[in-house]
Amino acid sequence: MPKMIHQRSMKANKPFVIVNCATLQETLLESELFVHVKGAFTGATESRMGLFEAADEDTLFLDEIGELTINTQAKLLRVVQSCEIRRVGDNKAINVDTRIIAATNKNLVAEVNYFVPSTIDRETRGHSYFD
Repeated sequence: MPKMIHQRSMKANKPFVIVNCATLQETLLESELFVHVKGAFTGATESRMGLFEAADEDTLFLDEIGELTINTQAKLLRVVQSCEIRRVGDNKAINVDTRIIAATNKNLVAEVNYFVPSTIDRETRGHSYFD
C-alpha cells in the first residue's frame, strides 16, 4: 500500500526510501535517520547524509513505527512539527520536505501509555493526505 501511494502521487518519479524500524537498534536507527557531521564523536571521520535528507522532497516509509522507543518518537515528532533535522555534532538545522508514510501491525491507540500520544495524533489526523 505505501508503495502504491507513492506511485500514484506527484512524487512518483522521486526515490521511495524505506526504513524497517523493527530491524534496527535505537542508536543505529537514529544514526540512519539523522546521522552526524565529521568529528561529532570518535570514529566520525566524515559527514554523512541521513535518510531524511535522502528523502528530501521525496517519500520516507517508516515500516513498523510501533517499535520506536519513546526517545526516537520524540525526535521523529520534532521533525514532523518543524520540518527540519539536526545532525549529531552540528548546531545548524537542515530544512527537509519529506512526506512520511508510516505503518505498523500494532494498535497504537491501545498502546497509548507507551507510544507518545501527540505522535499518534499527528499520525492519525491531518498528515494522511495525497499530493
